[in-house]
Amino acid sequence: MYYESVLATIGHTPLIKMGRMCADIPGTVLGKVESFNPGQSAKDRIALYMIEQAEKKGRIKPGDTIVEATSGNTGFSIAIVCSIKGYKCILTVTSKASQEKLSLLRSMGAEVVVCPADAEPEDPNSYYSRAEQISREIPNAYYLGQNFNLDNSNAHYYTTGPEIWEQTEGKITHFVCCAGTGGTLSGTARYLKEKNPNIRIIGVDAYGSVLKKYWETGILDKNEIYPYRIEGLGKTIIPDNVAFELIDDFVKVTDRHSAVRARELAAKEGLMVGYSSGAAMEAVYKIKKQLRPDDVVVVLFPDHGSRYLGKIFNDDWMKQQGFYCSPTVEANNPYSYKHIKRIYKVYKRKYGRYLRQTLKI
Repeated sequence: MYYESVLATIGHTPLIKMGRMCADIPGTVLGKVESFNPGQSAKDRIALYMIEQAEKKGRIKPGDTIVEATSGNTGFSIAIVCSIKGYKCILTVTSKASQEKLSLLRSMGAEVVVCPADAEPEDPNSYYSRAEQISREIPNAYYLGQNFNLDNSNAHYYTTGPEIWEQTEGKITHFVCCAGTGGTLSGTARYLKEKNPNIRIIGVDAYGSVLKKYWETGILDKNEIYPYRIEGLGKTIIPDNVAFELIDDFVKVTDRHSAVRARELAAKEGLMVGYSSGAAMEAVYKIKKQLRPDDVVVVLFPDHGSRYLGKIFNDDWMKQQGFYCSPTVEANNPYSYKHIKRIYKVYKRKYGRYLRQTLKI
């Protein structure tokens, strides 16, 4: 047996039990490991589907130029599809993208335009605006627009959702997934909710992103926006692909905890997955008190860790960000919660009466 092209190998990624990391978490926790796709991320699914839908609608033809604004993974997947189908590829990315990601994009023949990460979406220098501008200026160019192109979420409705339902034999009770463009989360959730409305959908958001606040209030609160390090998670705009009505709970995670969880997945489960995968895993820990022994939790790991070797898997980078790199470092970190708690216990034991009298504790 052989495949006609690498595109035929997209999808059907495995579910892997998180046996060591989740030993003390009620229920069964399964990772949907999207790095098994040929482009090593879940974005392979949407790149292929969006481009093929554009072909069917007569919007593009071989030789045309495809333009997209991307955090890196979608761009790499688009570049793969373009290389096989004969399209030129121009990608705008933010300066937050790792050097590994930029090198990967260029290795597939894509032209990469780096834009400032702190630019407002409406700023002409933002990676959104630059993509739109380029698509207008270049003849026969087509802007895919993953944030507002509903074929993004449809790709997961037709592939990821059915796969998870079949792989768990319909026993899934919780789906935990990062929210960026919203396609993976919403498309998968729509399929699963149609199969069983009682499945709880847990969205994962970053501190510095507006998505959770918008889910709560329906208001795009710009006071929520500030720089954060996690790539492929969170937004400063509201994408059309985020189906907020399907989300049962939204969990915010920090840069630091997400990085540490990703490193733990490598060290304890042998899974080299990316930054947002660590974010999704951190969200599982945040909802552990809601879980019961018979629950089946599927957590989606979007991409491969090789794209973050210069960041979360680099000890020097972790130290520069003020993140700890191991339990030993954490234990001796004077600003860590565990360290402060341990010191407090010692002082309370020695000076308990004084503390109660002066601090009222």
